[in-house]
Amino acid sequence: MCGIIGFVGNGNLKKVVLDGLAELEYRGYDSSGIAIYHDDEIRTYRAVGKLENLRKKTKDIEPIGKGIAIGHTRWATHGKPTELNAHPHSAEFSSVVHNGIIENYAVLKKELEADGVVFSSQTDTEVIVHLFEKNYKSQKNVFDAFKKTIATLEGAFAILLITKDDPENIYFAKMGSPLVVGVGENENFFASSDAPLVGLVKEAIYLHDGEYGIVGNSSIAIYNKETLIQPQKKSLPANKIYAQKEGYRFFMEKEIYEQSVVINDTIMGRIKNEQVVLEELENVDFNNISRIKLCACGTSYHAALVASYISERIAKMPTNVEIASEFRYKNPLMRKDELFIVISQSGETADTLEALKMAKKAGMKTIAICNVDNSSIVREADATVLTRAGIEKGVASTKAFATQIMTLWLMIIFAAQRNNTLTKEEHAKEISAIRRSYKALEVTQGLHEKTKRLSKRYLHGHGFFFIGRDIFYPLALEGALKLKEISYLHAEGYPAGEMKHGPIALADTELFTIALLSKHVLYDKTKSNIEELSARDSTILTISSKPFEITDDIILIDDYEHYMLEFFAMLVAIQLLSIEVAIRLGNDVDMPRNLAKSVTVE
Repeated sequence: MCGIIGFVGNGNLKKVVLDGLAELEYRGYDSSGIAIYHDDEIRTYRAVGKLENLRKKTKDIEPIGKGIAIGHTRWATHGKPTELNAHPHSAEFSSVVHNGIIENYAVLKKELEADGVVFSSQTDTEVIVHLFEKNYKSQKNVFDAFKKTIATLEGAFAILLITKDDPENIYFAKMGSPLVVGVGENENFFASSDAPLVGLVKEAIYLHDGEYGIVGNSSIAIYNKETLIQPQKKSLPANKIYAQKEGYRFFMEKEIYEQSVVINDTIMGRIKNEQVVLEELENVDFNNISRIKLCACGTSYHAALVASYISERIAKMPTNVEIASEFRYKNPLMRKDELFIVISQSGETADTLEALKMAKKAGMKTIAICNVDNSSIVREADATVLTRAGIEKGVASTKAFATQIMTLWLMIIFAAQRNNTLTKEEHAKEISAIRRSYKALEVTQGLHEKTKRLSKRYLHGHGFFFIGRDIFYPLALEGALKLKEISYLHAEGYPAGEMKHGPIALADTELFTIALLSKHVLYDKTKSNIEELSARDSTILTISSKPFEITDDIILIDDYEHYMLEFFAMLVAIQLLSIEVAIRLGNDVDMPRNLAKSVTVE
């Protein structure tokens, strides 16, 4: 989740931008950079790794006075995390920072290269600044050139551009990626969220898709299409922690809402020409791999279970899943023709790390799926695919799980492409579903209000059953875990078809059943399992896209054409239900008792 900062005004330009970037570190990044216009020059500084490296690189400059500055923290999508690929990107007399993805960058780059433009990076972003300068040479007007540039771009973007030919203004555009204007007195700011603006300004303008314009130290002009609009200013909170929560009651609540945004970060740069492209795995030799072994703990284990279903269905690859803490002590059979994949949010999970070391020692090819670059697991594995969830402050995982699922799904399609196990039509359906997955993860006001109302009915029974079939069984496990973690109520996840093999003995009015009823996967079978529990008077809440007359309560999700979109929509519903039950019980949702974010002990 890249971060953007911009400043136009009078002061210590470097300090304002670096301090702003520091407030965005929680979003996650692998490189950073700033561009400052001061003393009739644009100076650009970039560094790989932590922001401290950029501070060291700029320690000898103190640009104080009137000027403009832009800054960026990057999470690599197009091109590796190198200094050349870090933002800002510059041309002859302009610099730009950008969040998002320019989907038609390859076409634009080819056209620019034909005009003699030489690119210095592997990024999609660099085309913006070169295209702008090309347009400026014909338009002879900075604003007209900027408008023509953004009109040519396809994809998602938040853009800040500065140019020596207008040293008093920052040009901006928003489409799909967040961008906020901080309104000050004789100074104005930009940021990816309002957190860096707290303490600097009292009001902010939250830009909408399609808006663009010019900001100076005492002027703000925002356009939609060709119309100059009057933006709505909103007051900022005074407390920085509250600002980081962006108005949500808990970080976990904020992270549930963020899932529809970060899932696009996971996908960015990994679908090109309707094919899954994973540059991270280019050097992994997949020859002679006959099986996949997935290994993880907790929520990551549930993600692995989901992947095992998809892998055998799509990639036709035998796949089994191991709990890392058990795997280490069972004297496991480890074969060199097996691909060993470990999954960890933090990259420091002790049991998973030790299992990875065992696999390496046995000569197995290893891949890590992780959210934290340079973590122990990432350093140990042969290759890593980062989930790009950004920092997750809530102890109970939400967006990390969603991005793990997406990363695994992409990897499985990547393998299917190599093995030719999907027809052209099947492959197109998978790619289409991936592109629309963010919609299934959006939290609507109606859904959240529904879970708030339902939560008061599901507080005082003797336990919960979460049930589902196929991939909805591991989702049931995750739903039960989430509720346990933050509400401290007893909950279990079960395959719906297993209820009659013992657990149904617990069914009565005080047993709460959360039933995940997929339209596309074993609908009639699952419906029969729910009816069995209903006949024993269990109190049932069904989550489905189809009405179900015998259920006590129902959360209706949208009618999706792909089972994975149903999965993501149901995931949001069970997360919201869990957090609302926990809040109603008065629990600290972000810091549940006895739990830690990174489990570094056995």
